[in-house]
Amino acid sequence: MYNSMSTYALVAALVPFLYFIKVLVKKLSTHPRNVAPYPPGPKPKPFVGNMFDLPTKKAAQTYLQWGQMYKSNILHTSSLGNHLVILNKFEDADELFERRARKYSDRAQLPIAKLMGWESSTGLLPYGAEWRLHRRIFQKSFRAEAIRDYHPLLRKKVHHFLRDLLKAPESFDDHKLLLTSSVPMMTTYGYDVKSLDDPLVTAAHASMEITTSLLLPGATFINTLPVLAHLPTWFPGASSRKMAATVHDLTEKLDSTLFEFVKGRMLKGRQIPSFISDFLLTGHGASTEEKNAVRTVANSIFSAASDTTLSSIGAFFYVMAINPDVQRRAQAEIAKVIGASRLPVFEDRSSLPYIEALYKELLRSHPPVQLGLPHMVSEDDLYKGYFLPKGTEVLPNIWAMTHDEERYPEPFKFKPERFFDEEGNLNSDDRILAYGFGRRVCAGKYMASSLLWLTIASVLACFNIEKAKDEFGNDIDINDDFDEFGLLVHKTSFKCSIVPRSEIARRLLTEDAST
Repeated sequence: MYNSMSTYALVAALVPFLYFIKVLVKKLSTHPRNVAPYPPGPKPKPFVGNMFDLPTKKAAQTYLQWGQMYKSNILHTSSLGNHLVILNKFEDADELFERRARKYSDRAQLPIAKLMGWESSTGLLPYGAEWRLHRRIFQKSFRAEAIRDYHPLLRKKVHHFLRDLLKAPESFDDHKLLLTSSVPMMTTYGYDVKSLDDPLVTAAHASMEITTSLLLPGATFINTLPVLAHLPTWFPGASSRKMAATVHDLTEKLDSTLFEFVKGRMLKGRQIPSFISDFLLTGHGASTEEKNAVRTVANSIFSAASDTTLSSIGAFFYVMAINPDVQRRAQAEIAKVIGASRLPVFEDRSSLPYIEALYKELLRSHPPVQLGLPHMVSEDDLYKGYFLPKGTEVLPNIWAMTHDEERYPEPFKFKPERFFDEEGNLNSDDRILAYGFGRRVCAGKYMASSLLWLTIASVLACFNIEKAKDEFGNDIDINDDFDEFGLLVHKTSFKCSIVPRSEIARRLLTEDAST
């Protein structure tokens, strides 16, 4: 009875609330006089603006089409007074996020993030003291120099991955999922993932899949109308609220379970060196704020590292299977520099320029996150004759930038050689746009780069990747489809042939089983 009355009271209050919103929107949507115009974009509808125009599927490609339609690389939409600007060109992202970083490093406070328990996640924090604390914690353990301490672990996990491919190549989807789950779990908590049936791995990936879908601009009305978070379940937005609650529960379960796991191992004197155990050993004088930040950073590490690297490794197998000439050239370089008597190590990286170019081309052609998280303008700004008011979210269309024909001719061809100059040396294009921009660049990029590079070099040293054959010996074509999970994309499942390049390679892997 009480719940029913509460519902009716809430609905009754909704009518004047929406009227108030309508008046407010009219006020907020009025462009200031004597100020430059907003960038072009789809015409806003009365009251709701562009609320229903934002794409939730193939968003990166749609925004590029908008750019062609409105003849602009900078686009603008608005919903109930909230402004969103989309950047399709690298030059604009570089200017705003790098050169004007002071104005373009903030984040909007998303109501859906609070419902998920992610409001303190490093990547979503507003630009300020708490964010700087998180970055200092991240940098201490995951800066370029510190990553060397993780090299033995990365090598061990990649070699385990190679042996799994040798034993059951048809299950490469499972093997890459195990690799990309086990590395962040081990580096962060010292937790050794043995199987994909591990409930913590299942929970972590389920949480990330929902999270990335809810963070896509336009994916939930809750961010535009926060009141929807409190409305009855039969109102629009309720499904997002339920999904957010699931993420909240999974996040709390993962945090408490893994933190207690580390503490339990330490009490028994059996801890494995990790981000959390190192802090517990050395952070006795840490403040409550620092302790909370460390736990939040730990959760952010898995969310930032696992699914993005999984996407890249899946794309790697795909591009190798359909580009045999690229694969052969990469293998020839490995044979020339390393030979066949050992596996690649990190010290080989500088001596393998074609493998480096292949790594860059992989992240150019198939960025795992096609749209970066929006930066927020912290004060009014003018750019290229357009007005970007304070509070505007600015969204980098990474996919459009990496497929820009002016910057990358024949952008849909996989061509590692585009990263070489006329003398045959690696050129100066060393920006990996997939890692983001400015002060918001991915703090875990050195770990991700190390794991992905070693996986690429090691797989190519040991295996030939080809299209699978049907019963008549004909190649089975591989489609070009990718599945979307909000901000993330993954290559759709496909069959391919993965066979050892030689008996020497097979013997290397079996002899290496002790590592």
